[in-house]
Amino acid sequence: MAKQPDIHLYTASTMNGWKPVIFLEEAEVEYELTPIDFSKKEQKSEWYLKLNPNGRIPTIVDRGNEDFVVFESGAILWYLGEKYGKFFPEDEKARSQVLQWLMFQMSGIGPMMGQAMYFQRIAEPQGHREEFSIKRYVEESRRLLEVLDKQLKGQTYLVGDEFTIADIATYPWARAYYWAKVSVDGLNNLQAWFDRIDQRPATQRALERPKPFPAFFGKGDVATAETANADRFKSDVKR
Repeated sequence: MAKQPDIHLYTASTMNGWKPVIFLEEAEVEYELTPIDFSKKEQKSEWYLKLNPNGRIPTIVDRGNEDFVVFESGAILWYLGEKYGKFFPEDEKARSQVLQWLMFQMSGIGPMMGQAMYFQRIAEPQGHREEFSIKRYVEESRRLLEVLDKQLKGQTYLVGDEFTIADIATYPWARAYYWAKVSVDGLNNLQAWFDRIDQRPATQRALERPKPFPAFFGKGDVATAETANADRFKSDVKR
């Protein structure tokens, strides 16, 4: 009987959900993937809440470490980086820099762009357009992307020339600027960074799992995808 992979990943095709998939594909680590179906509210099921009390994705179980459970996408990347010694520098200062940019994504890029997406791609199709909220989150998202653009001037990735968990965390969010309806015009360093990561086969392979959602990146039938996405999160629209 074949040995099970150490890492059992529970996730879905979202910006946070893709982060550990990108890491595992880039690191060439074997893993088991269990898709979580939002339409069935599997993330709120009793069995899943025993793993992740917040009822969100992603979550990993490390069978190689006494079934240790890790939830929160940033914490998962940190854990995997340490476990496998990849995309996480050993140098103390470089490691701190990576963690700073990881936290920047977790505290800024994700929440702000997530709200821009929510108000425009979920609430608005359900008949709730909030002009003040949209303006607030789109403008703040643009400001944060400008910070990334400045950081990327003269270097390949967010922390020098090495691809790290900071890039893994930030890419699926920033790259989905189209879905958040945030302009990246004039952000040439950021766009060059997109192009570089767009050319990484393992990262692009990760975006196909559990299933692709090209509309996030302005590809395919966006209108149909928007309707499906709004319906998927219909219960989140409350007044």
